[in-house]
Amino acid sequence: MDDKTVTSPGSDVITALGHDVYQIDTQMAGYQQITAGYLIKSDRPCLVETGTAPSAPIVAAALAALGIGPADLATVVVTHIHLDHAGGVGDIAEMFPHAQVVVHELGAKHLVDPSRLMASAAMVYGDALDDLFGVLAPTPAERIRAVESFGEIDLGAGRKLHSHYSPGHAKHHVGLIDSVSGDLYVGDAAGIYLPETGDMRPATPPPDFDLDTALASLRTFAALRPARLLFSHYGPVTDVERTLERSAEEIRVWVEATRAARRSGLDLDHAVAMVAERTRDRYAYLAEGADQDLAARYEWVAGAPANVAGILHWLDKSAGA
Repeated sequence: MDDKTVTSPGSDVITALGHDVYQIDTQMAGYQQITAGYLIKSDRPCLVETGTAPSAPIVAAALAALGIGPADLATVVVTHIHLDHAGGVGDIAEMFPHAQVVVHELGAKHLVDPSRLMASAAMVYGDALDDLFGVLAPTPAERIRAVESFGEIDLGAGRKLHSHYSPGHAKHHVGLIDSVSGDLYVGDAAGIYLPETGDMRPATPPPDFDLDTALASLRTFAALRPARLLFSHYGPVTDVERTLERSAEEIRVWVEATRAARRSGLDLDHAVAMVAERTRDRYAYLAEGADQDLAARYEWVAGAPANVAGILHWLDKSAGA
């Protein structure tokens, strides 16, 4: 366990957001501002999202810098079990042996036995898997608490984190709202937010994307009337109503573009190229002369291939039904 600790993180890793909430840059694949975890430094400290397995030492060092030692962390909650959000759960659970791990019931078994999840990821990412996500270590079953449609996490002193089932991106996805701050942790259900440019992109990967379900989850989020949206990719947004509207709009635009490609009989590669071209002008970070490093960073988490593949998979399922 000692070899998983690192030196104190720089000021660019931890950002205070008020209400005893701290954003932690998990530095996925060595990039900054791709994936965030959040510490709620309440009476019962809670970590929301761990990032990838290689991010676990970075997260642990940030927690230590915030005064959270191995015996202090009460809860780890993940919005869903995709490896950029929950890949570090097993490592963090080992480093913080008193923390309970909270996850939706459909994802719990994959944290106990990650073999199927890792095999599926290997098929998608191949040789890049280790560099991107590392290996999700198993979490002992007795450390895991599974929640259903609704759940409640005790943060101490009357503060609660309420989970709300929000599929559409993934069948095992929950949103989490803080009873004190009003922050809503949206995971990937509201897509990807780029703080540098204000762009938003959908997150519609296979195999679970479903248009109607995804839009219903966004309506669930709006009905909660959160004060802020805290994106796992990436950071806080205060213009809640407009941001959720934009999220729904982006999903619809990508679905319609992908549907047009499918009607044209294009294979996956050509469909991706067509949809990428049709949607390109929507995003400042892809504009001519924009920062190429920024584009490279976000193609990892919001690239056209995964989005189009997920939408095509949903269209095929819908046609079959």
